[in-house]
Formats: sequence, C-alpha cells, structure tokens
Amino acid sequence: MQTLRNLLQKLKISHSLSFDEWVTLINGRTPKLSEELFAMARDQRHRYYGHDVYVRGLIEFTNYCKNDCLYCGIRKSNRNAHRYRLTKDQILDCCKTGYQLGFRTFVLQGGEDGYFTDERIIDLIHAIKKDYPDCAVTLSIGEKSRASYQAFFDAGADRYLLRHETFDHAHYESLHPPGLTAASRQKCLWDLKSIGYQVGTGFMVGSPGQVAEHLAEDMQFIQQLNPQMIGIGPFIPHHDTPFADQAAGTLELTLFLLGLLRLMLPKVLLPATTALGTIHPKGRELGILAGANVVMPNLSPTDVRKDYLLYDNKICTGEEAAECRHDLEKRMQSIGYQVVTARGDSLNI
Repeated sequence: MQTLRNLLQKLKISHSLSFDEWVTLINGRTPKLSEELFAMARDQRHRYYGHDVYVRGLIEFTNYCKNDCLYCGIRKSNRNAHRYRLTKDQILDCCKTGYQLGFRTFVLQGGEDGYFTDERIIDLIHAIKKDYPDCAVTLSIGEKSRASYQAFFDAGADRYLLRHETFDHAHYESLHPPGLTAASRQKCLWDLKSIGYQVGTGFMVGSPGQVAEHLAEDMQFIQQLNPQMIGIGPFIPHHDTPFADQAAGTLELTLFLLGLLRLMLPKVLLPATTALGTIHPKGRELGILAGANVVMPNLSPTDVRKDYLLYDNKICTGEEAAECRHDLEKRMQSIGYQVVTARGDSLNI
C-alpha cells in the first residue's frame, strides 16, 4: 500500500509515471487508495478551477455514420437505428435555447455523415459565430483530412473532440472494422493540435479486451499529446451491436482513472460524462468529486434524443434542455459546486 501511495505522490509532483508504474497503480488500486487519490485530485482541481463546473451544450445533429465500429449503436450496419439529421434552423434553435440557459459553448456532435460536407459544416460554424460571437464552437465529428480541420478552424471552430479510444493498435483493430486504425486516429489528433485547436481526446474504460497495460499506454499517449480536455467514460454495451453481451466498464475504475488524469494534467478540463450518469444514479456527482470539472447537458430536440443512442439506457433522452440544465445545477450544488456561465477555456495550454 505504501508503494502505491508513493506512486500517487510521485504522480502529483512529477505528473509522470513509467509504463510499469502505471500498470502497478491501476492493478493495485483499493477503495482506500481511491479515496486518497480523489482528495489529491480535488485539491489540484480547486487550485486551478475552484468549485466551478463548466457546462457544454451538446447538440447531436446527425446519427448517420459511415463507420461500423463494433461497440456503437449508430454503426452503419445497425438496421434498427432510426436515422435523423437536424436542419440548420433546428441547430440554431438549439443554440438559441442554450444561450438563454447560460451555455457559452456549443458542441456539434455527430456520426461521420457524408451529407454534412465541409461546406455545410463551415456554414454552420459561421452562422453560430455570427449569432453568438461570445461562445465557443466545439466539433466532434470524427476523422477528417488535415485540410478539412484547417478549414473548420479558419471558419471559427475553437475546439475539437476526438477520443483516441485505445492507443494499442491491436486492441483498436479489435473494436473497429477493417480500414480504421489507431495510427490514423492519432495522426488526426496531432493535426488538430498543430493547427491550433483546443483538443480533446479520451478513451473507453472497460472496453472488450482491455487490460491495465492498454490503459498505461493510454496515459502515456495523453501525457505526450498534452490535450486541453480528456473525456473518458465506461464502455456500455448496445443491444444491436456485436458487443451486446459484453460486460460494461465499471464506475470504480472510471473514477480512479479520472483522479489519475487530474494529477497527471492538473489544468486539463475533465468532463463527468453522461455515461457515468448512466451506470450510476449519482455518477456525474461522483465524477466531479474524483476531479472532473465539466458536464455536458443535451440541447438536442427531445424527439431525436432517443435516436442518438451510442449505448443502452442513456440518461436524459426525454428531458427538455432547461430540465437537464436545472437538474444538473441542483446536483452540483448538493456536493458543494456551482455551474457557471462561461466559455470555460482550458488552462492547460
């Protein structure tokens, strides 16, 4: 136990561990060690961000996707998915609602949908920036060419979220169809970083076949990339995918990794994800107490939320945006934190 405590102290001071040390810490975790970690993580989080929780308005604007990832409910070959695309006017209506509720970041998230050409994405960015110049626009629309990323950035996009999912190449291939590679995914992240985006990456916790060695590689890759935001969440199976019968990732390991990420990159933005809230009624609150400082309520129209189902039992699929916002505010207040109206730019620059 003392060795594990020493590793936490080393991580807090040097923000770095060796591959073997990561494996030892992840495999050796205990409930008592986790509580010590969370206290250290909160100290770091409060040092840089106080008790503020930033909200991002999530707009899931298309669930069409050209890819066939084995874990994803909107994979191309899922014939049971009810497909939709939001119009430009619908997307702008979501922004209007969100702005009135205090959101100053809008996240456009969708499958890799060929209908939304670069020109259409650029038009959306221009429209949002024109109406809400004080807001950040975040894109989460998958792998694109460097030229496309540059064009979106030049149009005014501020941030880009692209989870690397898993650093290990063989593990990546076991989760994705032929043609999708870890190398390509990672190249996209380096392109985004070099263009000047505030970059977000992350991984699934407990994905099929994942071991501590994979997570150690993930931590080392994230440290090297040095992103502005890291989104992690438990793997949750979807009933219409090849992984329907696989076990879900755990709340316990997800929270432990959140704490480790806060110690490794103290100034990074860390969301308490919807997936955390899905596997436990107080999952997002526990995420905040483990070191997270961002929540991402849904601004999508209620009639399409149930169709953007990457995994089963997703929460907030029937609530209006205002309900989600006010519910989160109460939840955060209950644990001593406050939702703030701000762009919430990362201090990890």
